[in-house]
Amino acid sequence: MVAKTAKELFSFLALQIEKFLRTHHEDHFEAHIKRRATVSTPEGYRDESIFKLGFTFSFPVHQTGIASGNLIRWTKGFDIQDAVGKDVCKLLQDEIDALRLPVRVAALVNDTVGTLMARAYTSPGETSSLLGAIFGTGTNGAYVEKVENITKSIEGDYDKASGEMVINTEWGSFDNTLKVLKLTTYDKELDAGSVNPGIQMFEKLISGMFLGEILRVVTVDLHKGFGLLKHDNSSQNDLKSSTFVYEDSPLYTPWGVDSSILSIAAADESVGLRALRQEIKRLFGVSGASLEDAEAIKVVAAAIAKRAARLAGSAVAGVILQSGRLKINDPAPASKIVDDVKAGNLQSAVETAASKVVDTATVPESEIVDIGVDGSLVEFYPNFEDLMREALRAVDGIGAAGERRIRIGIAKDGSGVGAALIALVADKSKSSKMFD
Repeated sequence: MVAKTAKELFSFLALQIEKFLRTHHEDHFEAHIKRRATVSTPEGYRDESIFKLGFTFSFPVHQTGIASGNLIRWTKGFDIQDAVGKDVCKLLQDEIDALRLPVRVAALVNDTVGTLMARAYTSPGETSSLLGAIFGTGTNGAYVEKVENITKSIEGDYDKASGEMVINTEWGSFDNTLKVLKLTTYDKELDAGSVNPGIQMFEKLISGMFLGEILRVVTVDLHKGFGLLKHDNSSQNDLKSSTFVYEDSPLYTPWGVDSSILSIAAADESVGLRALRQEIKRLFGVSGASLEDAEAIKVVAAAIAKRAARLAGSAVAGVILQSGRLKINDPAPASKIVDDVKAGNLQSAVETAASKVVDTATVPESEIVDIGVDGSLVEFYPNFEDLMREALRAVDGIGAAGERRIRIGIAKDGSGVGAALIALVADKSKSSKMFD
C-alpha cells in the first residue's frame, strides 16, 4: 500500500495472477510457456493472449478507454506517488508481460461500476439497475446517467445509441471544502493523522477503514478525561477485578483498532455484554473492562455507525433524485396536502396523504428503483440497510412512499464479477464503446 515505485505494487499483482493461472489453469499455462519458448523471437506471441482480464481498480482515474486510465490520486491509505498520472492498465500489463503470462488487460473497471454490472446481471425483475454502491473499506457509487445531463467533456469514442453512460461519482470525495458536512473534533483528529488530510472527507465519515479509528479516538478521550476503562480497585468493577490498559494497547496506536468491533457491539445482546467485553480485551488491549465500560463503548459505536449509514443513505438518495426515476404522474401532489392543511381541511389532507402510501407488494415492476450494493459494512453491520432507509425516508422528494419503491440487493463480490462480465463483453464486441 505504501511504496516508492509503482513497480512494487503492480509486479506483486502480476505474481498473484501467475499463481492463479498455475493453480486453476495449469494446462493452458504450461502449453503457453512451451509454445513461447519455441519461437525465434521472444515477442513472437505477444498479442496472443488466452485470458482476458477485467481489472478492478478502486481509485479515482481519468479513464480514456475501455482498457486505459490514468491514476488521479490514491485513497484508502495507499500512497505510491510514482504511480499518480500513469496509465494503470499499462503498469499492470507491463508486469504481466515481464512474466510472459498469457493475459491481456481487456477492461478497466471501478469496483462500483463492477457492482452495478453484477447487480444488473442478477437482479430480479425486468427493471434496469440504476446504481452500484460500495460501503466497505471505502465508499463510492456508479450510476446510469443520460448523456445529455453530463456537463463534463467526454473524451474518446463511445456508443451514442443508448443515450446513456455509466458515471463513477467518486462520492467519497464529496464536499472536501466542508460546506455541508459537519466534523466533530474526533473527525478532525482522524483527518489530520491520515495519509491524505483534507481529501475524501465524505468517505472518512462512512467507510470501514475509518470507523474503527473514530471509535479509538473517542475512547481515548473518554479514557483520559472521563474515567472510561479506569477503576482504582476491584470494588468499582462488576468483574471484581481492576481494569487495566496495557502499555502496548492498540488504543494508543493510531489506526490500531479494527472496525469489526462496531458490528460486534451492535450485535451483542448477551447478558453482561460478554462478547463485546471479550473484543475490548482482544482489540483494545484492555483487561477487566466493566459492564459500564462496555455499555458506553456500545453507545458510541452505535452513534458512529448510525451516522455512517445515514450519510450512505443520503448519497443513494442524491443519485435517485438526480435520475428522476421516482417521478410519476401523481394525482395527489404534495402541494395539495399543504394547501388543505393551511385551509383547515384536515380530513382532506389525511385522505390525500393516505392515497400516496405505496404498498411495496403491489408496486409495479416499472416503478421499482433497483440498487446494487456490496461491501463489509452493508453486508455485516447489523441493520445497516435499515438505517440507510431511515435516511431515505427523511429526504424531500423520496419520503416513505418513495423509499418503498427502492429495492436494495447485495451484489456479492460485485466488483470482481462485474469486471469479468465487462471484460467478456469488451472482448466479444470490440467495436462497441459503450463502457468507455
